[in-house]
Formats: sequence, C-alpha cells, structure tokens
Amino acid sequence: MNEGGWTKLSLYNRASTSGRSPVESNVEKTDRDGLAPFFREIQHQHAIDKLTFVCIGTDRSSGDSLGPLVGTMLKEQGFPHVIGTMTEPCDADHLVSYLERIPQDHHVIAIDACLGQHGSTGMFLVAREPLTPARSVGLSLPFVGHYSVAAIVNERSPKPYWTLQMTSLHLVMTMAAYIADAAACEFGLKTASQDFPAGYRFRY
Repeated sequence: MNEGGWTKLSLYNRASTSGRSPVESNVEKTDRDGLAPFFREIQHQHAIDKLTFVCIGTDRSSGDSLGPLVGTMLKEQGFPHVIGTMTEPCDADHLVSYLERIPQDHHVIAIDACLGQHGSTGMFLVAREPLTPARSVGLSLPFVGHYSVAAIVNERSPKPYWTLQMTSLHLVMTMAAYIADAAACEFGLKTASQDFPAGYRFRY
C-alpha cells in the first residue's frame, strides 16, 4: 500500500534518479466515477488476454485486504489473468516470485490499498505508471505494473500498521467492489453497473 507510483521500463524493480516515486507527479485522485474511464482507456489499448491484474495485499489485515478482495472479484467476473486473491494473497513475501510468472508480453494493472491525506479516505489514485507497494509502512518492495489503482482506505498516521488493522472492512469491501465492477463493465464482462456492485457479495 502506498500513494501510487509507476514507470514503464519493465514490470518491476525500477527506481527514479531523483529518489522519489514517479507517481507523485502523475497520479490522478478520483472518486468511483473516475474508475470507468480509466479502465476504458486500458481496454481500448490492450486485449484482455494480454493483461494481468496484480492485486497486492493480505487477508490478515482489514485495510490491506483490498487487493485480495479485488482479485477474488475479478476472477469471479471472468478475467483470465489475476494474481492475488483471498485464497492466494500476493503479499510482501510472495510479490517478487509472483511477478516472475507474468509473461513478458503482458501489461500489468496493479491494485493496492494505501493511506492518504486527511479527508481523502474513500478516494482512488489512478496512474499510468507503476506503484510502490507498502511504502506507507516502510517496506522496500519493487515498483509494480504499467497501470495502477490505489484505494485510499484510511488516513496516514504515525502507526500505519495499527491504522490498517483498524480500517473499516465494510469500506474496504465496498471500494474493492467498485474497482472490480468498473473493470468488468468496461471490458464487457458484465452489463452496466448496478446501484451496488454485485461483486460485494462474492463467493470464497
């Protein structure tokens, strides 16, 4: 989880020469209405069978479960290439080995939770560059993806692990459903979005 990050040189393990994440200048903050045009743009540029979703996080923390929840919902909607689900989370221990499995000709959409500024909880950060997982909790992990969506599930605090543990699961599940629903609609895997995404009631 972090506030974004993307470059387009390879799938991961890139660093900017300035020492800061490239997302800080390219990220777009949006509400749920901004997810559809973001996925629509990707759909116009890439075939679904050449895309891999990397949904980062763990089922052991309510705030950090955003990624695995999205991954589970995406698989249920019929996306063929999804890494990171509730049964097989893509957490810090497995991230690098999972990335190595991705075909070189695939473009990657990274999904993660993050902590944000005061008043930004419930918003999304979308970018056309990689994100840096777990930056807000001080871990050093490689950049991931060619596109990214980061869900701001709570506010930054001096104790980020505690903040993620105490994050509303209802909020996280709702935001996860918005992401999966928007992606499925724009890639033609379901009809127009309902008032509340059916993916919220996903099957384990």
